[in-house]
Amino acid sequence: MNLDFSPEEHAFRQDVRAFIDANLPAATRAKVMGDRPLEKADIVGWQRILNQRGWATPSWPKEYGGPGWNAVERYIFLDELHQGGAPEPLSFNVAMLGPVVIAYGTDDQKRRLLPRLANLDDWWCQGFSEPGAGSDLASLTCSARRDGDHYIVNGQKIWQGMGHWADWGFFLVRTDPDAPKKQAGITFLLIDMKSPGVSLSPIITLDGRHEVNSVFLDDVRVPIENRLGEENQGWTVAKHLLGNERTNIARVGVTKRILARARRAATATGLFSAPLFAARLARIEVALQAVETLQLRVLAAQIKDNRPDSRASILKLRSVEVRQAAGELLMEACGAQGLSFVRFEAGERPPFDEADEGWSASAVCFNLRAASIYGGASEVQRNILADTVLGLGR
Repeated sequence: MNLDFSPEEHAFRQDVRAFIDANLPAATRAKVMGDRPLEKADIVGWQRILNQRGWATPSWPKEYGGPGWNAVERYIFLDELHQGGAPEPLSFNVAMLGPVVIAYGTDDQKRRLLPRLANLDDWWCQGFSEPGAGSDLASLTCSARRDGDHYIVNGQKIWQGMGHWADWGFFLVRTDPDAPKKQAGITFLLIDMKSPGVSLSPIITLDGRHEVNSVFLDDVRVPIENRLGEENQGWTVAKHLLGNERTNIARVGVTKRILARARRAATATGLFSAPLFAARLARIEVALQAVETLQLRVLAAQIKDNRPDSRASILKLRSVEVRQAAGELLMEACGAQGLSFVRFEAGERPPFDEADEGWSASAVCFNLRAASIYGGASEVQRNILADTVLGLGR
């Protein structure tokens, strides 16, 4: 199997790189390359630049406003974004909700929602996990009962990423508590986050950032036309969405960027000349090359067979382990700065120069601990591999 890129794919990569270099705001690039928090305006502004070029929705087909790229082109595009210091298009809008609107939405929903999703006119968030239903998502208890032409929604969601910036959210709710299987009786609803009865409670992470929230829904009235797909068939819609969420889960470009920071920091602190550090860096780089090769093999199989590859679970497992190792190496390379917790409120100056590689190293390292949970916990991925690849569940 030839895993090298074709001349056309190399040319495509150069086009993407040139576009990023010419159009990405310098301030946004500096934040991404330094792993500093982005403002909402940074993400919205860049996505609208991409949308003008027709690149804001890399996985969408042409007939719905996407570029119509194949899996390799999407991989190259995201890899260049990651290595070039550019934010990805907001995944809630274009990688999650957009594809399920295309697959399950009515003609009216497609007409109303898709252009606004692409241009980030509305910021969407995800309402799936609950305090007692995370990896076992089908155990969710947030309820919705019919009341004429509305649903009345009650319950709690948790770990809602950037819900405090969101205009709308897509939620899984239980509409039939007596369904014979827990995966049945679930419905997919679109909820205006400004609706009466919706309230958010921030969850401040270890690095002092506000990225996630608890969301409470108390007698929230949701029009029936805001249902996506059929009533009690939300699990089918959710599986489609989660399959798109795990696209390009390896994030090889992100790990390369972290390792580049570690190399720069170790050079500045003199640690790079230490044999043990250099050996650890080399081992991680070799492991990352193996992950990238597997990514390309999975992409080649997807293009050939036009279906998901169960080896994507291996990618999820191994790529997260390598990225977490890279984060630990970065913190070590930064010396004393890498061991400090940097907590500051919006508008305050960090306690030392933002140009120093170490000021956000602890944030990178500890934030990456969650990577083995989101997108499918490592334990769940091992069960999938045991069943689908090793055949142990048969």
